[in-house]
Amino acid sequence: MLTRSFCAALFILCAVTSARAQKHDAKYGTNFPTDDEIKLVLTQAERAIGEYKPLLDMEEKMLGKAGAEAAAKDRETVHGIDVAIAAFGKNPQAFNGPMGFAFFEWLDDACRNALLSSESAMNSATEGLMDGDKQKAQTNIELAKDLANVSTVLYTVSENAGALYTRYVEGEDKLAQVGLKAATDCVDILKKGKKTASTP
Repeated sequence: MLTRSFCAALFILCAVTSARAQKHDAKYGTNFPTDDEIKLVLTQAERAIGEYKPLLDMEEKMLGKAGAEAAAKDRETVHGIDVAIAAFGKNPQAFNGPMGFAFFEWLDDACRNALLSSESAMNSATEGLMDGDKQKAQTNIELAKDLANVSTVLYTVSENAGALYTRYVEGEDKLAQVGLKAATDCVDILKKGKKTASTP
């Protein structure tokens, strides 16, 4: 289960490891996510989570014990996203590191959780119809629709975040290849130097 202490530790890790990405773009042909691109995804995520939170309250209220348990788990995921948004807001380039992947995973989890909650609300609506409780059925149908809509929004945001993170990974891979080539060249130079020095 996601915990607040885990989120805090992950933020500290990323603050240490994320700084250098964009300065390599021109020199090595990389395409790391820019501050503006990251901020745009943050804005999208913040709006989506803003729509999602009140639905969790409704889910908890309307779906009984099962709804309360599901909402509690979903709030842990939402908390992770909130922590990431706050961290990236102060330092957008922190996205280019481990926390960027965690952010993408949390968005993906939130999307899936919202969709599962939508299905649960629809099942509750069906039960209401079978019991002759039209008010319960209608309320749950509306909740199911809202949850499905926010799931779609979260999916779009997670796809956008995933696309940015893919660029980060590709950039890191390219830099690693450059570093490997440089190291190999240095080894070759040293070997040649030793051969020259040993020649009588």
